[in-house]
Amino acid sequence: MVRLFLTAVLLILLVGCNNIGLLPTSELVQKAIATQLEQTQQQLNQQLDLNFQGFEIKHLKIRQEKPLTIQNLPAFQVLGTYDLTFQLPNRQLTKLQQPFDIYLQIQQEGKTWRLLLPDKASKDSEGVWRSYLIP
Repeated sequence: MVRLFLTAVLLILLVGCNNIGLLPTSELVQKAIATQLEQTQQQLNQQLDLNFQGFEIKHLKIRQEKPLTIQNLPAFQVLGTYDLTFQLPNRQLTKLQQPFDIYLQIQQEGKTWRLLLPDKASKDSEGVWRSYLIP
């Protein structure tokens, strides 16, 4: 009886340890997508002389979270879709069911997450990543 009780307690503790915030949440993914969009928006504003007033992400759906390791730290490839609304000076533009494929990495201390974007200009065979802190 004591053995059964201890086994149950150990099982509960092990399951609980897996859910301490080490998986990307929907809120974190939404912030990461916003960070990525802000990078793209700045480039478009400069290149096309557009005046984006902001954007809104809605209906985020995570389809897959794939664990992996990037530069010796745990990371996740997260896939899914979201609806995006851009605010322009005289109108708004809505794009539905936009696919996303992002890479998120938890830092060693386990308190902060970073958005990782592959550096396409790099010819390094291991791959070079640009890293952005997710606020």
